[in-house]
Amino acid sequence: MAGLSSAMVSLIERIVPSKWMKRYELFIYSANINFLAAEYLVVSLLAGVIASLLVYMLSKPAYSVVSFIAVFLGMAFGYPYWRITKRTEEMEKMLPDAFFYLASSLRAGISFSEALEELTTAKFGPLTDEFKKTVAEIRKGRPTVEALKAFAIRNKRSTVIYRSMMIIIEALERGAPMSDVLVFVGNDVREILRIKQERKASTGMQVMFFIITSGVIGPLILGVVAQIMTAMNVGDINLPVETISNILLGFIVLQAIASGLGIGVIREGKYSAGLKYSLLLVIMGVVVYNGVLGLGLAG
Repeated sequence: MAGLSSAMVSLIERIVPSKWMKRYELFIYSANINFLAAEYLVVSLLAGVIASLLVYMLSKPAYSVVSFIAVFLGMAFGYPYWRITKRTEEMEKMLPDAFFYLASSLRAGISFSEALEELTTAKFGPLTDEFKKTVAEIRKGRPTVEALKAFAIRNKRSTVIYRSMMIIIEALERGAPMSDVLVFVGNDVREILRIKQERKASTGMQVMFFIITSGVIGPLILGVVAQIMTAMNVGDINLPVETISNILLGFIVLQAIASGLGIGVIREGKYSAGLKYSLLLVIMGVVVYNGVLGLGLAG
């Protein structure tokens, strides 16, 4: 088994361009997944194969292909993206308190580098781990500004963290009063997070509408339509029920993906944020649709 996995890793490293592999390596590194890029792709492929075999034994062959694609994409991209999103949200939440902590340390009369070292002993969740990496780089001889830039680049996916760190780096380079700058940036970040939270709260009804229509009502109606067509398929009437059923299922999946992307734009202002909603709606839609077909509501 180990020999087979090693062969698959080598095959993926040869097939996938090195530029893409480096990007994917950074992607899973940001998700704090302790695998090499090729190794994690092999794990995702094997998970997809296992899921497709299970579905093949229990359902239609066409569903096994869909299961393989869904599980592979979910493992290879969905799960790391979810981890990055969750980690980023936790870091953004703790960022103002970390800045206030740094400001109070500076007002006590210690240097900025010493204040960073003190910060590594505080409990700010994933943010503390990031500052530990920064302090470790400084101890190895890297300039403080360069270490902070590396911090910002590692977390570039979060505009809040990246912009805040770049403001602090610029203030540090210009010799500005860092305690005042840190308090100002901390208050600014807190206000941005408050606005984002209000946006999520104010769009709750729209999001619920998308979830109910694309995840429940739409698949339910199309499932009943498919059942009615099956009931009509008697005598001289010979409708391609299976083909039409697959087309309806494909429509449900496409509608779920589009609705999920729309939710991402409504709640967070970007399409990429809707990928997790798309995955959720696809699962809901497929389950409801197949549930209706299994129950035979039209009969």
